[in-house]
Amino acid sequence: MPPIRDKFTIHSRAVVCQDVDLKGDITIGPGSVVHPKATIFALGGPIVIGSGCIIEEAAIIVNRRKEVMRIGDNNLFEIGCRVESPSIGTNNTISTRSRVHHTVRISNFCVIGAGCLVVPTEDETLEEYTSVHGPAAERRIWSGRGKVQEADLRIKHAEYLREMLPKFNRLRRGDGA
Repeated sequence: MPPIRDKFTIHSRAVVCQDVDLKGDITIGPGSVVHPKATIFALGGPIVIGSGCIIEEAAIIVNRRKEVMRIGDNNLFEIGCRVESPSIGTNNTISTRSRVHHTVRISNFCVIGAGCLVVPTEDETLEEYTSVHGPAAERRIWSGRGKVQEADLRIKHAEYLREMLPKFNRLRRGDGA
């Protein structure tokens, strides 16, 4: 297998800390924030991260497939989560220490609860507004109530991080954009 070539395209309005572990072909969109000690590995195909995403400490995002891993806008990857999903929509929350297997595709407005393990044996797509919770990774559909407040809070969170992280961390610049 040929060695993985690193190519990072980080938008000028994105905030990516210096001690983030990046490997492979990675594109980070405008307004996205990547905390220190996060890991993003594009081992098979490239990873494209949309705008306004927040990737917190110790979060691990891995693409082992040949196809492009697309992560939509305004997603939150909390501390210590591991995601290998080939497709993630917009406005999703992957909570602390949860794991999402490469056989799962996530649509929009989904929440994977803290510590949940989403590892189906067959390919599966979580429908919009799905909430995965509890030790058995039970699922329910959220009514969508409060999604406007959630989106506003996410925007404020990202603004705060874009302001504060550069004050205490060195930033990484990409190849272009």
